[in-house]
Amino acid sequence: MNTALSTASRRPILELPSELISQIAAGEVVERPASVVRELLDNALDAGARQITIRLLAGGVRLIAVEDDGAGILREQLPMALKRHATSKISSLSDLESVGTMGFRGEALAAINSIADCAISSRATGQSSAYLLDGRSGELKPVARSQGTTVEVKELFFSTPARRKFLKTDATELAHCVEAVRRQALARPDVGFCVWAEGKLIEQWRCCEGPQALQQRLTDVLGSEFMERSVLLNYRRESEPGSGAASVAVWGQVGTPEAARARADQQFFYVNGRFVRDKVLSHAARSAFEDVLHGQRQPVYALYLEIDPRRVDVNVHPTKIEVRFRDSREVHQAVRHAIEDALAAPRLGQVAAALVSEVETPQIAESGSSNYARQSGMTFAPAHGHRVSDLGLLWNASPAAPESSEETASSWPLGRALAQLQGVYILAENAQGLIVVDMHAAHERIVYERLKAQLGSHGGSARLSMQQLLIPATFAATETEVATAEAHAETLQALGLEITVFSAKTLAVRAIPSALAKGDATGMARAVLTELSEREASTVLQRAHDELLATMACHGAVRANRRLSLEEMNTLLRQMEATDRADQCNHGRPTWRQISLRELDALFLRGR
Repeated sequence: MNTALSTASRRPILELPSELISQIAAGEVVERPASVVRELLDNALDAGARQITIRLLAGGVRLIAVEDDGAGILREQLPMALKRHATSKISSLSDLESVGTMGFRGEALAAINSIADCAISSRATGQSSAYLLDGRSGELKPVARSQGTTVEVKELFFSTPARRKFLKTDATELAHCVEAVRRQALARPDVGFCVWAEGKLIEQWRCCEGPQALQQRLTDVLGSEFMERSVLLNYRRESEPGSGAASVAVWGQVGTPEAARARADQQFFYVNGRFVRDKVLSHAARSAFEDVLHGQRQPVYALYLEIDPRRVDVNVHPTKIEVRFRDSREVHQAVRHAIEDALAAPRLGQVAAALVSEVETPQIAESGSSNYARQSGMTFAPAHGHRVSDLGLLWNASPAAPESSEETASSWPLGRALAQLQGVYILAENAQGLIVVDMHAAHERIVYERLKAQLGSHGGSARLSMQQLLIPATFAATETEVATAEAHAETLQALGLEITVFSAKTLAVRAIPSALAKGDATGMARAVLTELSEREASTVLQRAHDELLATMACHGAVRANRRLSLEEMNTLLRQMEATDRADQCNHGRPTWRQISLRELDALFLRGR
């Protein structure tokens, strides 16, 4: 072994051959056929294409051909297209710091050409004929085609056969290629896309124009069900109050909690038109769903973030799928607030909007309303008699007496209470049929939102009371945990935790929040220290406050088997209509369900 080490240490330093350098670069850029598709689509979009056609054989292994109608490449520029570090996208450091194109690295075509047979045919704007460049021989000859460019990549990884062994089946690779096109199609509704496989058209998304272009493309790519179970999002964060200029803008569609899926396969995030996977963005989106999503379900969304290119670095990874923000905290807050605002108006607001368009809403004096109520024009009357809940919070939004039950069913989204079922559910009648409400889950959300408003958990300065432990709980800590405990002592105090350094590698928990006096002190301390080491203190404080308030709300809400009068049931329904996020309880479970008259008729075979 010593001999081998000695021999290895005497190996000379040599300059790598250019072909090997290109193949090493290809290993970073080209993971599978879908990687080639993505790079070629970037080039086509940068060329101003309005129609792009992709042709594939054997899942892209035997052939990937991308044809566009863009500006094309001049004859004398074609040989440069396959050279390493040759690009028309940037020419200086300032260009790199404010990239406005999809491609910019100048190495994709050269890398692909080193591991496959490539050919480029192109006709530039104003050029009388097209020319074909053979990537192997460098031969350039005239050919017939209209304006635009076609890049053909045949026999991928032919020069590195070991790489082919890592590819999946043709069907799997084809699916990845189609997914790469879908991602680009969602970003560019103004461009038409066609995907052919084995000579058959398998996907086509036509060019969309007009103010509803994005919504139409989202419907075409993700389906009408996605649009029906999602809400519009449009958020602008001003660089300076009153300036009107947005430092960060976020728009798109975000799925309701009920649309969540078991896998994160419908999460699309774009930064300045570029599809990215970014921890800051994904964490911001997930945190916005924290108290409305059940279990480990994954939210769905197609979101678009626009930011000054100088404030985001896209030169982070060869695949250009990762980015780095200059002010990640600002971006995180913008995305989280954008999604929270969009989800705040409950889904029953959509029912209200439909009802308002059908019937004239009674003019009732306002006592409190949610986002949806303000948008739909619906208001609520002062209570005739105050009912006190288990926490002592007033149920102060009871309805004015309707003139008739028909009027109530038509004007209130959650309708008129009919009865209580098994001490758990409230049955109510509205214009569309039957409403079933989980009374504990619904009241839990109402109490939770009130507690958050009272304590100002979003940006508030409330501190949680703590209870001293008779015997401190000590645990072996890492260097990071010890450093975090020392650096964030004040934040820990605000969370109701007192953690001190017991020794160089040991921490002691001396106090915990009074509300969690029976909790696992050590486990709680480790979890909070981990959060503090990974995230900003203000974010951790907000999350901890909300989780404790959720626990309090759960214990304060009406319990199962408590009998309610019709007046109490109606009061609860009216409060749901006036409460943000009322569609889900604090744990993400649904609070109500609509059973339409059509569904009821089907149960009894009416009309058959």
